[in-house]
Amino acid sequence: EISSSDDRAGGFVSSGHRDLIEMAPMDEEEDTKLPEENQEVDPSITLCHKIFLLSNPDLCDDVNALGEEVKGFVIERSMATLYPPYCEKFGWMMDEKAAEDMRARNEARVAELDAKIKDAEDNLGDSEVRDAMLAKAEFFAEVGDRESALAAFDTCEKKTVAIGQKMEMVFSVMRLCVFHDDWVALEKQIAKLKDLLEQPGGADWERKNRLKVYEGVYKMARRDFAGATSLFLESLSTFTTYELMTYDEFVFYAVVCAVVSLRRTELKAKVIDSPEVLAVIDNIAGGSVRDMVNSLHACKYREFMLAFPDVADAVNKSTWLHAHHRYFLREARVAAYAQYLASYKSVTVASMASSFCVSEEFIDQELSNFIVEGRLNVRIDKVNGVLVTNRPDAKNALYQSYIKEGDHLLNRIQKLSRVIDL
Repeated sequence: EISSSDDRAGGFVSSGHRDLIEMAPMDEEEDTKLPEENQEVDPSITLCHKIFLLSNPDLCDDVNALGEEVKGFVIERSMATLYPPYCEKFGWMMDEKAAEDMRARNEARVAELDAKIKDAEDNLGDSEVRDAMLAKAEFFAEVGDRESALAAFDTCEKKTVAIGQKMEMVFSVMRLCVFHDDWVALEKQIAKLKDLLEQPGGADWERKNRLKVYEGVYKMARRDFAGATSLFLESLSTFTTYELMTYDEFVFYAVVCAVVSLRRTELKAKVIDSPEVLAVIDNIAGGSVRDMVNSLHACKYREFMLAFPDVADAVNKSTWLHAHHRYFLREARVAAYAQYLASYKSVTVASMASSFCVSEEFIDQELSNFIVEGRLNVRIDKVNGVLVTNRPDAKNALYQSYIKEGDHLLNRIQKLSRVIDL
């Protein structure tokens, strides 16, 4: 078959040679096989989002139903280490029998995995030992036992030679960090994976692209929206990180970060006209994200203000963006106000209020706050109800800074000269 892996590697291969290739064992050091692509989000990440909503009941439509769903999932997955703290946190009635059953199932499974490791050590090779150790680490990660999982992954890594296999373990640890909201540990794992990618045999295009998404989530959670935007936009056409989020969710994060970090021309070129964004943006937040970004670029501020609340609600309900909800509200409004005012030397407050479909009092209060913070270059003429823009003169500002720094330098020279004279 023309599309077979050996044909792709270098032309057609005879059947005899193909048999030899299939029979030849692959050395572990050369094992760079990627896991089969799975477009399902990791269950632990899905649980992470549900735990967040359960922790913020005002963002949840049916707290009781979601609580029962999460509790059932925790018991079904035998998350014995997480069940007691969740019962305390969410006010669940502790089921001692269920807790004991979970512990018993986990102990039996660990004993079974230990037996496989022992058998592999006694009767099989290093590769089989490593596979058995990895199965034990993945089991601990699956049941939410973070400390045991990290220890098991560390032990397994010492038995692992192939760079690709080491990188896959780092991805698993990174998902553990995301689930437990440990961004400091995630930063260390990102640095570790970058080091592995730089090692001989570590240059892997697919894993590099996946790392960009993980790092983008880290930067977004740490409010580095500009850094997150750059990484997300680079991954739009190569996205394969389905274990972390769906593609619709990925585009949502990319657009939200881009709105508050890109200039208008960049927003048009990199987001609005992007085929990858256009393919799914109609399905995100009921089309509100599409309406917001398109109306912002088209200077249709009334439509922008109508779509903006729905997008803000979606940001507020996001596990990784919730902490930055107020920041997004502020920065998106500043971008819209600055873009509107850039078209005028002066404009009435009433005209601007009408354009944004809000009251004059609201605009007056909004602009006053942003002017005080130094975010908008405009002056409010309260008597005449007029807004007068005062665009900063870059050359004049640079000239003034040179004069100030020059005066400071002369003062220091004079003080030094007096010391020398003494």
